[in-house]
Amino acid sequence: MADPLKKYREKRNFNVTSEPAGGGEENAQARAFVVQKHWASRLHYDLRLELDGAMKSWAVPKGPCYDPAVKRMAVQVEDHPIAYNQFEGQIPEGQYGAGKVIIWDEGQWMPVGDPRKGYRDGHLKFDLQGVKLQGRWALIRLKGKESEKQPPWLLIKDRDDWARPEREFSVVDEMPDSVVPLRQARHGAQGKPAGAAESAEEDTEDAAGRLPGVASALPERLKPHLATLVDGVPRHTPDWLYEMKFDGYRLLVRIEDDDVRLYTRNGHDWSAKLPHLVQAFKALPAKWAWVDGEIVMLDHDGMPNFQSLQNAFDGQRTQDIVFYAFDLPFIGCRDLRQEPLDVRRALLRQLMDTARDDCLRLSEPLDAAPADLVATACKMGLEGIMAKRRSSPYVSRRSDTWVKVKCARRQEFVIVGYTAPKGSRAGLGALLLAVTESDGGLRYAGKVGTGFDDQSLVALQKRLAAIETERKPVTGAPAGGGVRWVKPTLLAEVSFGDWTHGGHIRHAVFRGLRQDKPVRAISREKAVPVKDIEDDATIGQSAKKSSRVAKTARPKGGKLTHPDRVIDPSTQLTKLDLARYYGLIAPLMLEHLKGRPVSFLRAPAGIEGEFFFQKHLEAAMPGVKALPARLDPDHPPLLEVPTQEAILSAVQMNVIEFHTWNAVKTAIAKPDRMLFDLDPGEGVAWPAMQQAAGLVRVLLREIGLQAWLKTSGGKGLHVVVPLRRQYGWDTVKAFSQAIVQHLARTLPQLFVAKSGPKNRVGKIFADYLRNGFGATTVCAWSARARPGLGVSVPVAWEELDKLTGGAHWTIRDIHGRLDVGNAPWADYAPQSLGRAMAAMEFKP
Repeated sequence: MADPLKKYREKRNFNVTSEPAGGGEENAQARAFVVQKHWASRLHYDLRLELDGAMKSWAVPKGPCYDPAVKRMAVQVEDHPIAYNQFEGQIPEGQYGAGKVIIWDEGQWMPVGDPRKGYRDGHLKFDLQGVKLQGRWALIRLKGKESEKQPPWLLIKDRDDWARPEREFSVVDEMPDSVVPLRQARHGAQGKPAGAAESAEEDTEDAAGRLPGVASALPERLKPHLATLVDGVPRHTPDWLYEMKFDGYRLLVRIEDDDVRLYTRNGHDWSAKLPHLVQAFKALPAKWAWVDGEIVMLDHDGMPNFQSLQNAFDGQRTQDIVFYAFDLPFIGCRDLRQEPLDVRRALLRQLMDTARDDCLRLSEPLDAAPADLVATACKMGLEGIMAKRRSSPYVSRRSDTWVKVKCARRQEFVIVGYTAPKGSRAGLGALLLAVTESDGGLRYAGKVGTGFDDQSLVALQKRLAAIETERKPVTGAPAGGGVRWVKPTLLAEVSFGDWTHGGHIRHAVFRGLRQDKPVRAISREKAVPVKDIEDDATIGQSAKKSSRVAKTARPKGGKLTHPDRVIDPSTQLTKLDLARYYGLIAPLMLEHLKGRPVSFLRAPAGIEGEFFFQKHLEAAMPGVKALPARLDPDHPPLLEVPTQEAILSAVQMNVIEFHTWNAVKTAIAKPDRMLFDLDPGEGVAWPAMQQAAGLVRVLLREIGLQAWLKTSGGKGLHVVVPLRRQYGWDTVKAFSQAIVQHLARTLPQLFVAKSGPKNRVGKIFADYLRNGFGATTVCAWSARARPGLGVSVPVAWEELDKLTGGAHWTIRDIHGRLDVGNAPWADYAPQSLGRAMAAMEFKP
């Protein structure tokens, strides 16, 4: 009998790859199936069905689809060993199928009729019982040459109770991760999930199977869901839940087996500081979870006291700190973030009911009229209340589905200096405070001289004396002596009466130091009008979950018309594909759109039709805001895209590309970045582009400037230099031109300083024209209106050599980049041009 694995083995070097050479036990009574998500030269999904001692295998480029009207191409490939069902890992470069492989789904398959006959005849019907795939399916072989090495088939969903329209639900988009963690839960390796609190003897497999959410690996880190400050209380409707606003530190708890870690909102590990909380969480039955909450110190009346919390850390007396839990984003190998808040809190209550230590408590909802709640909270000396939509998902960013209402104005400030004490006072007189501006600089915000006791005055003065500096770290501070400036590293929590017209606080009272936030996150808090959020009944609404298949939470943006319209004939990608892409990456893209005028590239007839740019708001688009007319006089208002709703609204209007200015709306006359668009001429190979980007970086570093890199999504690369807002457009553009001219003089064989196709044949134009007033550059994470729909993606310089082109990622294969996100630009920071101009002997 011929060896069914002969082709499989011939293609692989098992001394190099960790893929199994063979093995695995056949089970005709319970045949296995597996779907492996495979990032090879192109992302695809490998469907494998156990039959006759091997896994019959098909490569499905777009992955399975629950819509019976959608017929997915499935290319038959060589048989794989049964042991391959357990393979997750990285196939090394140079090996067949090099790239990452995860087990996307697994389970049993039951043939309808004789499976061998169905397979031979090219019409194989079967039922799937997997984590993600259920119901009846069919593989139909297309007619072709009998000698064809890789016969094409179609994978089709049958019309049964599991079927779902593609525009309503995409299983590959909504369930992108490995099912291995869930498998471990079913086999008992991860312990009992929190959802099984009712019976300590309940079977782990049954409990995990009943949990909502989707199968997931446990993230190493988790950014918290942040609330928006509003100027009033949302009116009482069934969709709002109200909680106490705790006067403490936000803390997120990661539980994996007996490894419990406590992280601040800024990602700092505080496990060693709070060993009693670590032990209390270890005693819970959950062995796989992320729990979100707040730590507080309670006074004699049981009320949170921020100063006591600060003193507990200063004196290393943290054993009385209490953790109040209010959310459960992950539990029992399930990602619950897209579940409604009510669902997450129900599971959280079950978990917290098992806590044996009084230091772990549930944040109970407040049951009263909202206005009465706020009044009562303020009388009791609390900071305020939280209001959260019961239907809201958990998102790692600030949203208006969670809002905070404060009794008084109160926020964090950066300490930039202090004054000497007067009279009999000890330690210091007052702290000088600042907030961070959008360009990264610090602006003076006033003083605070009350709220201290003698002990805290002396202790704080010692800490400040250790970080004194000769350099004044802040702008706008009053002139005069007697101030001792300090490095801006400490944060103060301050309550105050109001802001003056000059941007200073009045009637300030010191509440304590903060250790859980970075300086760059401290800006002036501005309350959003409550009417802007309370009437939006669609905010945070998640579609109801099916008991068998998780449905998608529809992104904001209204109805999508003509979802099946093909916008890229080369890939058959549709308007719906583009909308799903933008819905997926909106949180990442909004960081780059924030506060900037935006231009659209619209393509009503797809990328092969006519394009046009839209710079001004000429008609209403839901979510898209009009900027003040003074920014661009004598024209309709410029555009701003501040929300996911606005992004999806633009896609509905056939926008493919989003382009941003090099300045923010609040300082339109002074750019906050300088950009070089490396544009290859005809005949320039990709290695020359990589070399050119590296050389631009070297030159910039030599003149004292740091640069960040992103792909363009098209043919080139973008080198971005963040700036302090010091100079106007003409100066920045002229300086960028001087840099490009220097490159062209120094390396004429590679660079050219003139635009136009004729001038750059065989060379690269480092386009500095993007630095003029009104000029725009495609935004990070924007798709491009080119064949393949490439994406502009932030990358680290260390990744430059691995890039295959300016469109290294497309909207089709972007899933493999989402875990990285904006991390390569995490240290992006504004810098002065003065030193660089001096090095270039450039006079502004």
